[in-house]
Amino acid sequence: MMRISMSLPKKLLADFDEVLKERGYQSRSKGIRDALQDYIVRYQWMNSMEGERIGIITIIYDHHYTGVMESLADIQHNFRNEITASMHIHMTDKYCMEIVVVNGDIVEIRDLTERIMRLKGVEHVKLTSTANGEDFKEPRYSHNHTHNH
Repeated sequence: MMRISMSLPKKLLADFDEVLKERGYQSRSKGIRDALQDYIVRYQWMNSMEGERIGIITIIYDHHYTGVMESLADIQHNFRNEITASMHIHMTDKYCMEIVVVNGDIVEIRDLTERIMRLKGVEHVKLTSTANGEDFKEPRYSHNHTHNH
C-alpha cells in the first residue's frame, strides 16, 4: 500500500464520511479505495464504447465563476453537430445545471464531455449514453403499434 495525502472541502469530506457510516465502512481509506476503483471502472467503460451513441451530459457549475458560462457556450458551439438540444436550470443563487442532449460518434461525445470536465468553475459532469435508435431497427426490437383495447 502507498500512503497519500489530499485536501478536500469540509462539506465534501463530511458528506463522504456520512455515506461511509450509512454503508457500514470501518475505515475512510477503504471507502476512498472503493470510490477510486468505481471511478476507474466507469472511465474505462466510457472509453470502451464505440460507434454512434445518444445520451445526456449533465453539468453543474458555479455561474459566478468568471468566464465559465462563456467557455461552456464556446465548447457547445464547437460541438454543434453532436448537440441536439440543451436546457439551462437555475439551481441556487450560485449553481446552474445544463442538460445537453448529444447524438453522434462516441469519440466526439467523449471529447466534448472531457473538455467540459476540465473547465474551472464546473463542479460536476456526468455522461449517460446508450446506443442510438439505429440499433433498434433490428427485427428483435420490432413492435406493432396497433393495440386492441
